[in-house]
Amino acid sequence: MRRTATTLVGLSCAAALALSACSSDTESTGSAPATEIDGPVTIVASTNVWGSVAEAVAGDLATVDSIIADPSADPHSYEASPGDAAKVAEASLVVYNGGGYDEFIDDILSSEGKDVPSVNAFDLLGEEHGHEGEGTHEDEPAAAEAATEDEHGHSHGEVNEHVWYNAEVAAATAESIAEKLAQLDPDNAAQYTANAESFHDQVHAITDVTAKIAADHPDAPVAQTEPIAHYLVEESGLDDRTPADFKDAIEEGNDPSPASIAATRDLFTSNSVDVLIYNIQTQDAVTQDIRSRAEAANIPVVEVTETLPEGQTYIQWQTKAAEDLQAALSAS
Repeated sequence: MRRTATTLVGLSCAAALALSACSSDTESTGSAPATEIDGPVTIVASTNVWGSVAEAVAGDLATVDSIIADPSADPHSYEASPGDAAKVAEASLVVYNGGGYDEFIDDILSSEGKDVPSVNAFDLLGEEHGHEGEGTHEDEPAAAEAATEDEHGHSHGEVNEHVWYNAEVAAATAESIAEKLAQLDPDNAAQYTANAESFHDQVHAITDVTAKIAADHPDAPVAQTEPIAHYLVEESGLDDRTPADFKDAIEEGNDPSPASIAATRDLFTSNSVDVLIYNIQTQDAVTQDIRSRAEAANIPVVEVTETLPEGQTYIQWQTKAAEDLQAALSAS
């Protein structure tokens, strides 16, 4: 069984993109130092999610090009084309998710001669409150070790690569982008800083909703077809009851075990959850069956995606996701 998302296919790492060997290491490659440049500033983002954050910081002072903007594309399995590699190599700054999510960017950046300044959002996980700088994966084992499991066997505080659903990580990413742009374009440093601060202020539109969900629906039980909205669920103080084996298999494009499918179906037939969070961007017969069972049980379905819908900014998109979740919980 394969997920029905449209996968953009280019040359694989094995083809080397005519640029040298690719790396299979999913760890952060680190960022090259950003120094003042002559000429226009160009930013390349892995997806339009991070492209939107970069646009909010850059304003009209730089151009932003997002490699993945197709709402039907699956960034997990995207393979870079030679044109993508050239864009990254020639960019003034690269902004990407990291954590193995958009690994094609790490592959390009780690290729010989790709000394490009970058911002890796995943590396900022855990620093979203202090915003002191760019983190490293040295913090990741500690974060994973700190994760605890409740009586249902579900982890709280676990590390998850879908960090754009953590609004404070997005704010920290905007701040890091502003710092890099200030180094590349010192004359406009104050404007970049002001834009990042404005973005952080707008993030409160999202966190105000998740805080209200946590207050109004503490530990409300929910399910997901895959852990895309992990941080939205976590920040909303909800209890994700989905069997981990089911979520992991769907995310990886594998067949869930019959036992995990049965356990997930039972969440709906027994009315054990209040909401189903459903990724419409990557769906198959199994997830469609789970949705049908939720709808048959009159359990609200909240649709989520991995890239921005056309015409929406990051703030608009994430605010709507939080508001949709709030409305579904109120209706359940």
